Amino acid sequence: MPLIPEEPQIHESAQGPRATPASGRTAPTPRPVPGPRPAAPSRPGRPGPPRPAPPVQRASRDAVKPGPGPSTPPAPAAGTPQIQLIPASVQGALDAAEEAVDLLLDSGRAPGEVLVITTGDPHPWATHELSFGEASYWAQHDAGDDVFYTDTRIADRAGARPVVVVAVNGGPESAAVSALAVAQARAGALLIVCGDPQRINSVLGAGV
Repeated sequence: MPLIPEEPQIHESAQGPRATPASGRTAPTPRPVPGPRPAAPSRPGRPGPPRPAPPVQRASRDAVKPGPGPSTPPAPAAGTPQIQLIPASVQGALDAAEEAVDLLLDSGRAPGEVLVITTGDPHPWATHELSFGEASYWAQHDAGDDVFYTDTRIADRAGARPVVVVAVNGGPESAAVSALAVAQARAGALLIVCGDPQRINSVLGAGV
């Protein structure tokens, strides 16, 4: 009989502490509040507006790109070639021209881009090739795959090339004037003149 009253006391004591933690557990239940979660869907909305912004910036960059394009005016330079003077005596003008050709080829110029004009004696290559006839000589010029050598008398038949080298290796003043006039008309980018600087400057100053 004394066991019966003890059992309910145990249940009461057990219920007391269980009720208190139950009430404590019900309090933390509001932790899964949906408040912070709706803030998350607002994030995908934020990257939305900046996305149209970058294409606008790209368009502005594209607008800047064409700017440098038209600002490159190499076309007028083609009409007025750059002139480079290499001082040399009448006897050394041809050798100076040969050295200039070698430097051009070493710098990456194709042989077919170079034309050499002499004012005095023809270049030995031209003399040799002309011995086979003018047809064969000018056929090599038309092929355009090698350096072409000519002289003032027939230089006007030569076509335009990016680089023209003139060797003032003798001849009358009229020969230098004619050679420089043809060279300026044929040179697309660069005109190299090998000879006496005073003589060359006087010819160029005469309006050649």
